[in-house]
Amino acid sequence: MQLYNTLSAEERAQLIDEAGKERLTLSFYAYAKIEDPKKFRDDLFIAWNALDALGRIYVAHEGINAQMSVPADQFEAFRNTLEMYDFMKGIRLNVAVEQDNHSFLKLTIKVRHKIVADGLNDETFDVTNKGIHLKAQEFNNLLEDPDTIVVDFRNHYESEVGHFEGAITPDVENFRESLPIINEQLQNFKEDKNLLMYCTGGIRCEKASAYFKHQGFKNVYQLEGGIIEYTRQIKEEGIKSKFIGKNFVFDHRLGERITDDIIAQCHQCGKPCDNHTNCANDACHLLFIQCDDCKATMENCCSTECLDTIHLPWEEQVALRKGLQVGNKVFRKGKSDVLKFKKSGDLPNKPLAKAETKDIRQKIKIKKILIGKAEHYFTKSKIAQFLIENQELSLGDKVLISGPTTGEQEITITEIYANGGPCETAKKGDQITFELPFRVRLSDKLYKILQAENV
Repeated sequence: MQLYNTLSAEERAQLIDEAGKERLTLSFYAYAKIEDPKKFRDDLFIAWNALDALGRIYVAHEGINAQMSVPADQFEAFRNTLEMYDFMKGIRLNVAVEQDNHSFLKLTIKVRHKIVADGLNDETFDVTNKGIHLKAQEFNNLLEDPDTIVVDFRNHYESEVGHFEGAITPDVENFRESLPIINEQLQNFKEDKNLLMYCTGGIRCEKASAYFKHQGFKNVYQLEGGIIEYTRQIKEEGIKSKFIGKNFVFDHRLGERITDDIIAQCHQCGKPCDNHTNCANDACHLLFIQCDDCKATMENCCSTECLDTIHLPWEEQVALRKGLQVGNKVFRKGKSDVLKFKKSGDLPNKPLAKAETKDIRQKIKIKKILIGKAEHYFTKSKIAQFLIENQELSLGDKVLISGPTTGEQEITITEIYANGGPCETAKKGDQITFELPFRVRLSDKLYKILQAENV
């Protein structure tokens, strides 16, 4: 039996679109003693693969940490696979505020030394002696206590776009760095202050609260379920949000809006903006904040150097990357001298602008089908080239071009060339070109919009 992915992300996306079913993005974690992580991993893969569950999951002797996409109609069956294990009976599943059927396109379960890299020796303190869990209203109440110190245990690129009012936001790139920094900063407050901590889904605080209690802090509290669960509770119970801005997430969406406050700036021009992206140059792949105007001008690149690079022939780009660490080996998290307006550490609480919010009831549901993929973009003539892999494309058709850096762009086909000549309908196997005002990339997909309706 195969215990790994056999489909590419592109093939999986096509199957998801053809199925036409809604999916739920969710996350969960559990600390537990797992004797055989490899067998545990394989058993989970078999169970979840059968349900078409996708995601990125880490398992270790100390437990499990998962971010996943599950078909909505398989949600209870998925929960049942968790209930088979005593330590996951009744486990809280943090369901995302915003849903995206393409949040994950592979099922990846990896065995790790730890489910979160914290750099701690768990044998030196009691990891079960955790802080007091607080629900949303309780968290808000304690925030207003003048004897409370609130700490963000996420990384600089996460807190930059959203954080709780008055929080300490360490200028760190990983959880391991934050622990000793915060410990040193708060040495004088161990006895008389409330140490209130939070993170995305709660997993970092599980370990951090026990660590700080071991360090001598008397009053340690943590946000139950993290920002994700906090958001669900404030929406359901009508509680005022003390969190401002966006919650950074680790799937392709890169963020969920909690409030309409924009507290960050485009790293290139300084305009209020909180949309993360990755540099289009695969040899760079820098994570940074970029507004729509800079995205168009810089073609999704972080610098003129990277902009020049993506205009080189593909073979030359590949040659330049030889010997370099690229892709998953170097996911640079927003630290570069080219980013003029990057902020980290001491962050503002006052919004710079308000985001446009849409009434969910007026959301437009688009039914689409994947018909092709991008092959090239001719920059000077602004001509895009695609290969039709499925069905047909005709003049007058509405299409959606989608990709991690392109976003989602809708256009109507008014002129089309197939295999070098003008035509009215392109068929499967045809190589087509048409004018586009924006650049497309090899990772971009071409969808035909079948219908759009208010939901």
